[in-house]
Amino acid sequence: MVGPEGVPARLRWHHAGVQTADGRVIVRANLVATVLFGVTATVAAVDFSTTAQWIGAITAMSLFAIGVFAFLWSYWSAVQRSREVQIAVSQLYLLLGPAIPVRVRRIMNLALVTQVVIATVTALGRPDGPDGTPGSSLALGFLVPMLGFGLNGLWAVQHGSFEPRPELSEPDVPNSDDAIGQNADHG
Repeated sequence: MVGPEGVPARLRWHHAGVQTADGRVIVRANLVATVLFGVTATVAAVDFSTTAQWIGAITAMSLFAIGVFAFLWSYWSAVQRSREVQIAVSQLYLLLGPAIPVRVRRIMNLALVTQVVIATVTALGRPDGPDGTPGSSLALGFLVPMLGFGLNGLWAVQHGSFEPRPELSEPDVPNSDDAIGQNADHG
């Protein structure tokens, strides 16, 4: 079935302004990963057993690794795409400006803020390790917002509608024949 914009219904996501299936996948992956982080970090902070801490730490490090990969991929793609369109860093990683649909901006930035809040609350909730020494594995949660930045960038570079670059005009260069003629008049 094809919708009014000529886009098949299975590829439209009316609620977030996403017009492609893979744009929807990036948004949903960010939300699922944020919930996963929230659950594992909360369980690790409340239970604080060795097993719960390991699960929380492995989850945080895995999400960080995915975030780094997404960030580098989005940066490389943005450099390639910037040859044709103007992309600002704030548009890419904070989803600011008119290039990004408002609903996508809200969802993705809310996930990013949620990641920061979860990391802060759980790390401050258990600032010491189980043996009383300063620091705990919950501090690894502060690496997780890299996932939010990476997925923001990936969504923006793949689905943002950026302004085209202005054409670079060549500076006025005098015609070489005119320059020769002027020099001949003076000499």
